[in-house]
Amino acid sequence: MLLLLIVSGVIWALDHWKWAAKRRAAEKTARASMKPPLDEAKLAGIFREPTYVEYAKSFFPIILIVFVMRSFLVEPFRIPSGSMMPTLLVGDFILVNKFTYGVRLPVAGAKILDIGAPERGDVVVFRYPKDPSLDYIKRVVGLPGDRVGYFNKTIYINGKPVAQEETGKYIGIGGGLSSDGASQRIEQLGNVEHEILINTAQRAREGEFVVPAGEYFVMGDNRDNSNDSRFWGTVPEDHLVGKAFMIWMNWDSSAGGITWGRIGSSID
Repeated sequence: MLLLLIVSGVIWALDHWKWAAKRRAAEKTARASMKPPLDEAKLAGIFREPTYVEYAKSFFPIILIVFVMRSFLVEPFRIPSGSMMPTLLVGDFILVNKFTYGVRLPVAGAKILDIGAPERGDVVVFRYPKDPSLDYIKRVVGLPGDRVGYFNKTIYINGKPVAQEETGKYIGIGGGLSSDGASQRIEQLGNVEHEILINTAQRAREGEFVVPAGEYFVMGDNRDNSNDSRFWGTVPEDHLVGKAFMIWMNWDSSAGGITWGRIGSSID
């Protein structure tokens, strides 16, 4: 998109400051050399804007608006896996607030305005530390300086267990069928109450981790089917993309297509 913005903008600028003036001068010379009556249709055809200039002038403002919105305000993402079930399902299309944690320059990623920081329980999109070309989505569990433990399917923050309450068995459909029968629980993480899935028969990755300064420990809500900080470490602050806040669409072909009830749902 950045390339399209640059190309269309350059074409628009060149036409505005240079090419249009040349066309007007050529048309003026042609008019002076022609004998009446002047063929206005012919003149218009000869000296009209080239097609590529018309397209550039039409699309440049649209591309600019979309680029600014995606770079600084809101960006859409699609959920390809079930690691955040049951909060997010396979096929969810979400919106991410990109200025919640500060305003960054597009492409370079340097922060130019510090607005806030992630809170425990936030669902965040970030660039995967092992391969920054990939975007991941997880829930913030540990803040800088926290000691995070995970034992017997329970999170411990600075030695204190995070409360859980089982609500029943999960009924999986479509892309989430593999988690059918998992234990569905309510977890109170900070000020956020949210649902998680636990596979009691599956061995979990356990251990204790100290979160470095300026980094965050993240986990998927589908605890036994999530590639998260338990396996590859913490997320540096400058890898954060933004906070997920709404589902604007769900399309899961294996579940019959659009799930209308999820459209417009908030993400907790």
